[in-house]
Amino acid sequence: MLSIDRSIIDAIVAHARRDHPDEACGVVSGPVGSDTPTRHIPMENAARSMTFYEFDSMEQLRVWREMDDRDEEPIVIYHSHTATEAYPSRTDIAFAGEPGAHYLLVSTREPDTEEIRSFRIVDGVVTEEPVRIVDAAVDPHAVQSYMFGQSPATVDYECSGR
Repeated sequence: MLSIDRSIIDAIVAHARRDHPDEACGVVSGPVGSDTPTRHIPMENAARSMTFYEFDSMEQLRVWREMDDRDEEPIVIYHSHTATEAYPSRTDIAFAGEPGAHYLLVSTREPDTEEIRSFRIVDGVVTEEPVRIVDAAVDPHAVQSYMFGQSPATVDYECSGR
């Protein structure tokens, strides 16, 4: 289960809406070994694509070094899907290189609703997990949990050239 603060979810959704119609991407880091996402790091989609994302290699190197310096690791790796449900594509699965991370997807296909889902991707196997949103600003024990029941669509939105 991914437990994450509402303010971080709000920042991720805002980033996804801001970059729409291109996919947005970024990381939420946290203390090594904690599985606690604490610091939102929006990143540039170097591909500037509506159908896939790619971290800029120099920005990724800088962010990963910064996390090392702060004794952090990537807890959440996120990106948006702009025209399809929040489910990992074949490309997302192939490039999932952090087996300990939660892969959070946000769909921006509907302008008035949030579709947020989290997955573990290890050795090409995708496992959906619940998202527990903690609203610490209101009450540290107040929690909302989401487990979306959508199944993978047969939509193929892969892009050649990658």
